[in-house]
Amino acid sequence: MKITAAVIREKAKPFVIEQLELDDPRPDEILVRIVASGICHTDVTLRNNPLVLPVVLGHEGAGIVEKVGERVTKVRPGDHVVLSFVYCGHCANCRQGFPAYCTQSVMGTFGGVRPDGTTTLSKNGEKIHGNFFGQSSLATYALTYENNVVKVRPDAPLAMLGPLGCGVQTGAGAVINSLRVKAGSSIAIFGLGAVGLSALMAAKIAGCSTIIGVDVKPNRLQLARELGATHVISAADVNPTAEIKKITGEGVNYSLECAGNPKVLRQALESVRRPGVCGLIGGAPMGTEVTLDINSIMFGRTVRGILEGDSIPDIFIPQLIELIMQGRFPLEKLITYYSLDQINQAVEDSEEGRVVKPIIKISE
Repeated sequence: MKITAAVIREKAKPFVIEQLELDDPRPDEILVRIVASGICHTDVTLRNNPLVLPVVLGHEGAGIVEKVGERVTKVRPGDHVVLSFVYCGHCANCRQGFPAYCTQSVMGTFGGVRPDGTTTLSKNGEKIHGNFFGQSSLATYALTYENNVVKVRPDAPLAMLGPLGCGVQTGAGAVINSLRVKAGSSIAIFGLGAVGLSALMAAKIAGCSTIIGVDVKPNRLQLARELGATHVISAADVNPTAEIKKITGEGVNYSLECAGNPKVLRQALESVRRPGVCGLIGGAPMGTEVTLDINSIMFGRTVRGILEGDSIPDIFIPQLIELIMQGRFPLEKLITYYSLDQINQAVEDSEEGRVVKPIIKISE
């Protein structure tokens, strides 16, 4: 079928809107009409450092099932769905309930092809790489799989829900699933983009009594206040570690690094009291190294790497939707909508910090 998609053809160049051909779903595939798709930091990273070209990105899709392959039983046409990360479901990590750490997911996530090496997309005989995170949702339609499709309640605001599939569940899940923060505890969140602010909202829900947001952008610090931060710190003006210790005495019980910056990771770790846990969420280029004072770990502190908020999407995404519908997780305050032909403006606004979470509305 013919679809419209945002294509990357050259490294670090703008998205190009093109007409492509999308395969019919195979027996294990699901065709989804994309209503909207979030722009995530990973999309921008892969635009600037693509592993394959040409490629259609997008991994925070939400839409309506149009057609299913004969082996699909989880959803049917008409179902509203959020698309999340892909995983095999069979490796040891998947079977133990850790699908975000699937040992077989790298090619399915970043390879741009199906498991058999074929592409889902083409243009006049030219192969176009898709299958990004098992979806490639920056398009009017996408092919995906049972494992990364989450059926959601039909009265939920579908256009807003795509980021639950990655960035939002990463931040919120880090607090609720990974760190399992305790009511009355303290947390510092370094980096107040969509992931960090999702973590902040989750910390409020979890009952943290001290929630400290750290960033360099005044608009994000103000939004953190509105969303429940008890304190905000401008890292452009002061040493955040010293300020956190002034606020808390010994430091926080938990911290999260959401920026992917080695200097910030050290600050986040050194802001934690002993014993305490620093969660690392922020992604950095391969080979990035960090320097730590060994004594900052020696005395009971832990650094914990976190992917996708340690979530099982079929369980955690519906839980987040219930919180949204109750007004307890005000995701709408993070979102700015764009049309598909405004995608490059959306990316620019996100990179410059003018918006927190851009969402590309693709169809009604």
